[in-house]
Amino acid sequence: MVAQPPTRLPSTTELPCSDDTPVDNEEQNLLPNLLLLVLASLWAERMDWYFGVDMAVYHTTGVNPRVPVVPDAFLSLGVERRKASRAGKGRLSYAVWEEGGVVPMVAIEMVSQTPGSEYDKKMEIYRKLGVLYYVLYNPHHWDRDRHQPFEVYKLMDDAEDSRYVQQIGEPYWMPEVGLGIGRAIQPVGGIELEVLLWHDEQQQPYPVPEEELRRVRSQMKQLQQRAETAERKMERLVDYLKSQGLDPDNLPKEQ
Repeated sequence: MVAQPPTRLPSTTELPCSDDTPVDNEEQNLLPNLLLLVLASLWAERMDWYFGVDMAVYHTTGVNPRVPVVPDAFLSLGVERRKASRAGKGRLSYAVWEEGGVVPMVAIEMVSQTPGSEYDKKMEIYRKLGVLYYVLYNPHHWDRDRHQPFEVYKLMDDAEDSRYVQQIGEPYWMPEVGLGIGRAIQPVGGIELEVLLWHDEQQQPYPVPEEELRRVRSQMKQLQQRAETAERKMERLVDYLKSQGLDPDNLPKEQ
């Protein structure tokens, strides 16, 4: 049974913008943003779409409209590209009732080291919500999860209900979106990486614009510098503990 919406639905200014769950690897942040950067270049003249990254999606098809689902990324068509909030900023979150009832057409999940119910609970949420395409990218843990590294599911209606049916082919062309999606090798920050990219109907990937790549390289360099700084601090801490006659691998447990 679909939950009935309350008399008054909260505005996005009253709701958290995400679940504040930290990503457990840099790809979870990098890859959705690469998709956004390519789309911003590819659809620069279009104002009828929105691509959210790690943003709460509020809806009325769950147990409570204040409980969101938070995709790693999602794409909606037929909505304002830039929608000012009461705070004078862009969207704080995505509330379906503030978007004319438009639900995301594509939801993308990057499977984590810690299983996050992408293959069951989240899939069921997206099914009830009516998300047409559900994309799962699982390059590192697909064998553990008994799935493929890249999967696309399409919502199909049968005689009684809707269900997700796994699609064949990569890159996979989504005619309702006018884009394909699939894996590709892309140099990022001087490193060849497997990434998700949008593709054309001839299965050719749309490359990341060079200007945007420079921005990503800069961000990756900053992240690397922070990691190296943290590593040096840890090494100094280990050396200090050893100088005090303590074994860093066998510290006393908290009482």
